[in-house]
Amino acid sequence: MLAILKKEFNGFLNSLIAYIVISVFLVAIGMFMWIFPESSVLEYGFADMQTLFSMAPWVFLFLIPAITMRTFAEEKREGTIELLLTKPITDLQLILGKYFAALLLALFALLPTLLYYYAVYDLGNPQGNVDSAAVVGSYLGLIFLAGVFCAIGVFSSAISDNQIISFVIAVFLCYIIYTGFDLIASIPVWGSFSYYIGQLGISYHYTAISKGLIDSRDVLYFLSVIAIMVLATKLVLRSRKW
Repeated sequence: MLAILKKEFNGFLNSLIAYIVISVFLVAIGMFMWIFPESSVLEYGFADMQTLFSMAPWVFLFLIPAITMRTFAEEKREGTIELLLTKPITDLQLILGKYFAALLLALFALLPTLLYYYAVYDLGNPQGNVDSAAVVGSYLGLIFLAGVFCAIGVFSSAISDNQIISFVIAVFLCYIIYTGFDLIASIPVWGSFSYYIGQLGISYHYTAISKGLIDSRDVLYFLSVIAIMVLATKLVLRSRKW
């Protein structure tokens, strides 16, 4: 698994994907945080990072599928997937190697945003007047969200040999699981069940963790969705042997 992870991560670094993803993420978030007056921290007048944590999921919704769309689709297109499947590794090790490589790249994109936290911390009046617990919780929420999006992206890449189709499927599934359940729950036909429907989406659990209160139920939700998508990817790969 570690060999696959290293190979995939080096593949990202040796192409433009890693640099484009990190650059687009930082530029987009930076413009929302510091330039656009509707969301700028400087215009808002409060030392918080809500802009980052509210916009990052939407940026990730497009960038992570762009990272993962090549994981299996490219192998299928080039005909190397059969070679990989004959190596002395299990399907699960192959999937996890590709999954963690994509997740690692997404986390690399997050690292430079710690400079934003330092800037907000320094701008506070008095200095340091920022809710650090909420910031830590929000970063943890973003890591879990990136983990789910990467698992969905790898699954989408496994079901198609066309990278564009994999990208579109991944964006659609990420959108549905992030905010789609909230939209369904808002339909005035569910009554009291709308609350439970909303809990099926990432947005509910991401918002809860972002408050700085780490609930084991939220963590279990993220880990369960990741596990389901990884197992679904394993089933797709196994179906090639039927």
